[in-house]
Amino acid sequence: MEHTHHAHAPRNDYGRFIATILIFCLLAAAGYALQHTISCFLLSWVIAYLLDPLLVRVEQRGMKRLYALGLLYVILGILTVFFLTFIVPAITISWNAFILDLPAYIQKLKQAALEWKSRMPDRYGSDEIQWLIDKASANLDTAAEKTGFWAYSFGTRIFFNLFNIVLSPILVFFMLYYKQTVIDTVSSWLPEGRRTQMIDIAHEVNGSIGGYLRGQVGVSIIVALLATVALFALGIPHPIFCGAFAGAASILPFIGVIIATIPALFFAWFKFQTVSMLWQTTLAFGFIYFVEGYVIKPLVFKESMNLNPLVTIIMVMALGEILGFWGILLALPIASAIKITWGHFVHGDFRQR
Repeated sequence: MEHTHHAHAPRNDYGRFIATILIFCLLAAAGYALQHTISCFLLSWVIAYLLDPLLVRVEQRGMKRLYALGLLYVILGILTVFFLTFIVPAITISWNAFILDLPAYIQKLKQAALEWKSRMPDRYGSDEIQWLIDKASANLDTAAEKTGFWAYSFGTRIFFNLFNIVLSPILVFFMLYYKQTVIDTVSSWLPEGRRTQMIDIAHEVNGSIGGYLRGQVGVSIIVALLATVALFALGIPHPIFCGAFAGAASILPFIGVIIATIPALFFAWFKFQTVSMLWQTTLAFGFIYFVEGYVIKPLVFKESMNLNPLVTIIMVMALGEILGFWGILLALPIASAIKITWGHFVHGDFRQR
């Protein structure tokens, strides 16, 4: 009988392994099918994460959480009215101007390629280069024709995002109001012998993730404002669009600085077509990111995540491929949580005592 038991054990383990893979596949398929719902949930979770410290401070002064939530929503309502009245119209005008100018920019690119082609000397290899220029010109024509469709597609995505924005305040309210109830429920599911230890690790992970998310949002807003002001001063077209893009690009580690300058350099060249203006734009962004890296981030991120650069890039690429924007935003917090948990595992904190 003992021999029969050992013969069936590996088969049972193999069955569990297959079942685990199938469960992960089903979760991945469900996540893809419910991507808008998951996006709304993640947006609400990030907002709740950012607002919770304010509620905790108000609670420490003796106000009940429900009243603190009511006061917070009144303040947010006033800020929303201000945003819809002044900020949204400015962003809408800037975006409409960008969409109207985009075909002209594409035609200018095509014209520049044709002029460069006409100046090409007739020597060995020039036919291949001219073939490449012809292909690029054809692609630019296709891009010009698809500009309207691209704008329509973007508007469709904005519609779904607006739905998320409308639904998010409701989810945020319940997340903040039932926060302690959720924590107590999850804590009760943990093994009693390891409950205190696992809660301590969760607090450590929470501090790392919360500090990063709050800090990154602050850094992105500051970079966006500084870039917008600098581009206004230089007279470069679409400064609000370029500033918002620079703030979003600052989320990307290492390469975000380079990506953020591309739209500004593009518009600077086609308006002024001088090398000096390109240098001024580059110096402006260089100064902004110098201030960001050596002044703002040391003040905002009081505790560094100390993540390996290679691991950081891999996590951003992998999660960005899976979850899009949310994967890029949450890649570093997830990597930090894995690092903290793995550190406790290596030190033997999960061993039986």
